[in-house]
Amino acid sequence: MEQFLDQVIDITTLAAALRMAAPLILVGLGGLVSLQTGDLNIALEGMMLIGAFFAILGSFYFESALVGVLFAVCSATLYAALFALFIVNLRSNVFVVGIALNILASGATVFLLRLIFDVRGSFSSPQIDALPSINLPILAGIPLLGPVLNGHSIFVYLSWLFVALFWVIIFKTPLGFYFRAAGEHPEALSTAGLSVSRIRWIAFLLSGVMCGLGGAHLSLGYLVLFAENMTAGRGFIALAAVIFGGANPIGMSVTALLFGFAEGLSLRVQNVGVPSQLTLMLPYL
Repeated sequence: MEQFLDQVIDITTLAAALRMAAPLILVGLGGLVSLQTGDLNIALEGMMLIGAFFAILGSFYFESALVGVLFAVCSATLYAALFALFIVNLRSNVFVVGIALNILASGATVFLLRLIFDVRGSFSSPQIDALPSINLPILAGIPLLGPVLNGHSIFVYLSWLFVALFWVIIFKTPLGFYFRAAGEHPEALSTAGLSVSRIRWIAFLLSGVMCGLGGAHLSLGYLVLFAENMTAGRGFIALAAVIFGGANPIGMSVTALLFGFAEGLSLRVQNVGVPSQLTLMLPYL
């Protein structure tokens, strides 16, 4: 057993956990903001998938990772606006609309993949400009910790900065107070002369921005390709992390890191002869 653990839990596994947790943290922060206003954002999966596709589209045609990220953020934010329109203005059922938008994103990206790139399954190209990896000399000289923390996509580091930023916004700023008031005491917020609908719209749009960043990391920083339904349930895992973490950025990020570790561990366990069907169950177990 000790030899087995040495084979599957090492520096590579820990580094993979950080890399795989990054999109969950980014998308989870978006879902967390929506939940603060009282809205369970079921459409995280679809927003993330849309962001991943348009990140590849922008990066491929403009040969710029920055343009790809902008494409991802804009497309996911527009998708979030569509969700907000149905939920806030038309007062539709959040579960019905969320599931519908997730299915729409899945079908639309497959259709656009075949229409624009004329391929099935997945698309990759040397023209796609990937997100840069960061190598910090100060970390390189630290035993054990250096190899785990160094050499990741820029979004891996930004995800943890966003955790601190969102904690400050939610608990230390008037905007965060408005978010929480919209979810807990909307009547009091209205009495104070503020629009509950506007606050909810802001939360949904911010959720779209974060889903766009998470999708861009998935397709430009993690794999540097787009594959059909490549989010593979990560949006729902991020939502689970939000709920399990108590709608707190710190609790959510720790939970996302646990999911990331389980996913990284599942890949390592495959290398020692365990059937892939069993290893794919690890994050969900």
